Amino acid sequence: MDLITFKLILVLALFLLSLTIAAYSTWAERKVAAIMQDRIGPNRSGPFGLLQPLADGGKFFFKEDFTPANAEKFLFVLGPALVMFISLITGAVIPWGKTLNFGGISYDLQVANIDVGVLFIIGMASIGVYGIMIGGWASNNKYSLLGAIRASSQMISYELAMGLALLSIIMMTGSLDLKVITENQTEGKLWGIIPIGSGMNWNIFYQPLAFLIFFVAALAETNRHPFDLPECESELVTGYSTEYSSMKLGLYMFGEYVNMFISNAFMVVLFFGGYNYPGIEWVTQNWGENTAGILSIVAFLTKTVIGILIFMWIRWTLPRFRYDQLMHLGWKTLIPMALVNLMITGAVILAFGN
Repeated sequence: MDLITFKLILVLALFLLSLTIAAYSTWAERKVAAIMQDRIGPNRSGPFGLLQPLADGGKFFFKEDFTPANAEKFLFVLGPALVMFISLITGAVIPWGKTLNFGGISYDLQVANIDVGVLFIIGMASIGVYGIMIGGWASNNKYSLLGAIRASSQMISYELAMGLALLSIIMMTGSLDLKVITENQTEGKLWGIIPIGSGMNWNIFYQPLAFLIFFVAALAETNRHPFDLPECESELVTGYSTEYSSMKLGLYMFGEYVNMFISNAFMVVLFFGGYNYPGIEWVTQNWGENTAGILSIVAFLTKTVIGILIFMWIRWTLPRFRYDQLMHLGWKTLIPMALVNLMITGAVILAFGN
């Protein structure tokens, strides 16, 4: 198998994986809500309601595709398409596993291994707000426009805190390459003192405050509760997506769930060792490269799914913020915390080395 063929297979697999996880996240969200509210949840379509995402997807395709008479028609279509495209393309730079060996050649489980992977994801996330802004403005609806304005100001505010939290990880590893960041979490001594097993030298142990800031910012960036002000039903009907129907509305919804999946995958790479798991080097040496590679994919996806479930748990636990509270948290709490954490990280590196 040549490299191009392997990359094409990997792209197709990643595309199908992202869509599948996004679809079944809708099912899982309803099940999590049902468990927390002492209900049953989806249980009609297939065993345990497992075919419900397929039924919902079919419903989106067959519903009336309505476009408001005064909408900017091209931009009205471009908005959800842009959100979905940006959501999917960000997964290209994430290392989903260690390596797989075919015909004596090792292949990285990463579509594009670029030196600035962190900047690529942050940049794509910044462009993603245009999909919401364009859709809200093109709808020619005041609720939609207010939701789009909320989304843009919210994302700009929380991207600052997220970027400052990321700087502490970049200072520790000395690289913007996600593969390098992952490999730096394979082995070592915790805080330079306590010997730990291979695969457990995670950044969360060194940067818990950066993780907390990044986690809260990720909730805001994906418009999840308690930060879903751009689509606040109690005030804005559904905000930027008020005028959307059929599969265009489905693209906005799917884009949100793909964003949640990619955000958690990015978080796993930065703070939870990526595809590393306890004993990964021992497995590679004794059971072979392919076994270690397959287990690394399982470990990565397990960590990511746990993060998604935590996102869902928070959604059905916390009430929505007021908008002034949202801005106060971003500008007056998270950003100062991130700056303090950055100064402490710099001081520790200067005093004790990387």
